[in-house]
Amino acid sequence: MSKRTKFVAGNWKMNGSLAANQALIEGFASEVQSGVDVSVFCPFPYLAQVAGLVKGTGISFGSQDVSAKASGAYTGEVSVSMLKEFGVTQTLVGHSERRSFHAESSEAVALKAVAALEGGLMPIVCVGETLAERESGLVESVLAAQLDPVVEHCSRFVSNDTWNLVIAYEPVWAIGTGVTASPEQAQAVHAMIRARLKAMLGEVVAQSTRILYGGSVKPGNAAEIFAKEDIDGGLIGGAALSSSDFSGIIRAARG
Repeated sequence: MSKRTKFVAGNWKMNGSLAANQALIEGFASEVQSGVDVSVFCPFPYLAQVAGLVKGTGISFGSQDVSAKASGAYTGEVSVSMLKEFGVTQTLVGHSERRSFHAESSEAVALKAVAALEGGLMPIVCVGETLAERESGLVESVLAAQLDPVVEHCSRFVSNDTWNLVIAYEPVWAIGTGVTASPEQAQAVHAMIRARLKAMLGEVVAQSTRILYGGSVKPGNAAEIFAKEDIDGGLIGGAALSSSDFSGIIRAARG
């Protein structure tokens, strides 16, 4: 089976400006080489600008969310077809901030993943536990509750060979806190997720699906984290807003 290509994805969250976006992308674009996939996920208003900035660089770009609906009376929502008109190829779904601040259920996240796959976008499905859940020994059950609906709804894309889904494990207690799961802690959860994929979808899908780690990844700890067997790269938050930090993380993924 072919080796999974490392993947470094930058989630800008609600940050950016026309000037800052240009400086940021121009600052790390030279680091993008074969052997590592690199993407940025920008706020909706900047999709057109980012499409122009990444053209010819090898950088992919995506949205931070997508609607499960194709069109209609859904004020504030953005559909797959709208995103594709801007050249978007990927989207985040189920980020912990969406689950928390917008009360997105795992079922809703699953339907967004389905819409993305149906429309030809690659969804990055985010899962992760809170500190209280970890300390209560609930990591596996929490992740199963978040992941299983996605797998169940999206399993049909395996049979027709259009499974193109990435999972991002982001422990909520490590997002933007400066606290990072140890490489061993992260690897243990990634192995748990891969084992669950194997049980539900089989060995081939489990071994080909990329699982990213997110949670205070920095140039100084990225190489050690990415060296673990089941960690295929990172979904980067704060460090993705610094071209020097993001460059360092890309170099770490390249090895």
